[in-house]
Amino acid sequence: MTTLPHEKKIVDLEETIRRLKKQNDLNSVWTSAEIGEMEDKLQEMKKNVYTKLSPFSRVQICRHLKRPHALDYIKAIADEYVEIFGDRTFRDDPSIVVALVRIGQERLMIIGQEKGKDTEERLERNFGMPHPEGYRKALRAMQLAAKFQIPIVTLIDTPGAYPGLSAEERGQGWAIARNLLEMSRLPTPIIVVLIGEGCSGGALGIGVGDVIGMLEHAYYSVISPEGCASILWKDTAKAATAASALRMHVDDLLDLKIVDAKIPEPLGGAHMDPSFVYNQVKLFILCWASQLKSIPIDTLLQKRYNKFRLMGRCTGSAK
Repeated sequence: MTTLPHEKKIVDLEETIRRLKKQNDLNSVWTSAEIGEMEDKLQEMKKNVYTKLSPFSRVQICRHLKRPHALDYIKAIADEYVEIFGDRTFRDDPSIVVALVRIGQERLMIIGQEKGKDTEERLERNFGMPHPEGYRKALRAMQLAAKFQIPIVTLIDTPGAYPGLSAEERGQGWAIARNLLEMSRLPTPIIVVLIGEGCSGGALGIGVGDVIGMLEHAYYSVISPEGCASILWKDTAKAATAASALRMHVDDLLDLKIVDAKIPEPLGGAHMDPSFVYNQVKLFILCWASQLKSIPIDTLLQKRYNKFRLMGRCTGSAK
């Protein structure tokens, strides 16, 4: 498993304990009390490290190679699902997955950005950077859900929409803008969950909803820390400074009323205990789907409009 910089001391101590236990199996040198003392020290170290994470350490956690992705959530929380492909215009974009799912008695349309697990799959899914046909596929599925009054769930996890020439030629900006417009007025509940990176317009393209939940170590920002550092300081090595300045994690975004709820992760991040996170996200989705379906559509749309109109409002007198 990939070791992050802030985890090095933890991993070293875990390895030491493992070796001591193995040595004891052959020749008992260490007592159970001594091993137990080291294990207590390990737990205390984990608590100290993981409760005092820097903003950039949290970015590294949300990019961890073992962190669950959209398809993992769909497979884990759905009792049944059928994947939907293609935008009916150009092609299917594997970086966005769409599935009609059943969770208990609840039917949902889940749309997520998928990065892939290994090198081959990451290349196939373009590292979670959608092309315009991905956003058109998402919109096609959302309009289908609205037609049959099925709540929509979007799972955001992208470093940004694909910025290449081919995407621009096929209308990347237009596709994202169209989604923003249509999602603002779709007559069905929309639940947004940030499960990893939520960067720039690539995230916003499936990010308009009635309620926005965010995993504890996910981030949501107009730009990545590296991108911000390269613009402000001409030096990507200052990414950690940029991560602090951007205020892009859930506690800051709750204060700014950009997101509505914090979804907890296990100590160390979602990759440490994926089952825990799947259950937390499932409960969040089902709870809000039930609440939002009870709101009349006209009221729901007005609340959605007001929610986004209030974002970015500043306090203080104008000069």
